[in-house]
Amino acid sequence: MARTFTATLQPLDTTIPDPALIVLIGAAGSGKSTFASTWAPSQVLELDAFRAMVSDEAGDQAATADAVAALRTVLEARLTRKKTTVVDATHCERAVRAGLVQAARRHGVPTVSVLMGTPVSLCVIRQTARTSDRAVPADTVRAQHTAAVTAFPGLRGEGFDHVVFADQLHRLEPLLQRASDARRADLGWDGNPGLGPLLLVRRVFGDAVLPLWRWVEGSTLAGGDRVAEITLGADRLQLALRTDIDGEGDYGFDLLTACPVDDECTAPAWTPAHSVTTLLDALTGALNDTDTVCTVHGDDQDDQDDDLEDLAAPYADAVHA
Repeated sequence: MARTFTATLQPLDTTIPDPALIVLIGAAGSGKSTFASTWAPSQVLELDAFRAMVSDEAGDQAATADAVAALRTVLEARLTRKKTTVVDATHCERAVRAGLVQAARRHGVPTVSVLMGTPVSLCVIRQTARTSDRAVPADTVRAQHTAAVTAFPGLRGEGFDHVVFADQLHRLEPLLQRASDARRADLGWDGNPGLGPLLLVRRVFGDAVLPLWRWVEGSTLAGGDRVAEITLGADRLQLALRTDIDGEGDYGFDLLTACPVDDECTAPAWTPAHSVTTLLDALTGALNDTDTVCTVHGDDQDDQDDDLEDLAAPYADAVHA
């Protein structure tokens, strides 16, 4: 659907062919990565991600040349296969855009420039929420914004087949469609088994532990509650699925740990595992055992503290006698 941008009277359209090379143009903080996420992850080449691949730091500007080289290699492979590809970078330099247009032409793939219309003031403000290695100086952001605005009238002349403003595109539907498909697959509504009891595991601990998770059928370790293990190499954690926490029917997990009362006790002790951080703390010795309950000693740490307080006065008297 053709539209007219009244400030320049240049025709704008919302055409994005498939396949196409889609080049996002905008200053840091203009929302390019958010917009790019409306395409499938495999279709998006993000410069920051390539910086991280070659240097372990997405904000390492010294790694830009190597990151660009790696990105271009992947881009050429995708264009050879006529695959729609979104390139997520500022693209404020004409020479950079020219290289992308030439690559697409070599492979007969249409080009689309998508301009981010975010106000420069908002782009600058968004830098404050970024980590120090990702934040871009305000003067640099302003320069990028100016360059993008200046580039707009000449994008057709640079060879782009379509010039589009991001706020003219309807990209929510494909994003929601992928999210819906993924959710249906998780629930088994697409005819596959789905995650089943692993849905709760993902909700509590995230995706990273799913391949490591194994239910231990028939285990009596947790007094009849279902037991699971997370294993990787020499590391092993055991957990229990509780289905009636505090007698209120809530679900959650307990992690098997050491007795907090008696170092010599070998009875099972359990501590609530609220997130993957609990698992990390257990492995690193940083676990706070305040809520840990031993199956033999219970949670009588408070009683121990009371006993120590009761002994404190006689001990002080003896010392000063």
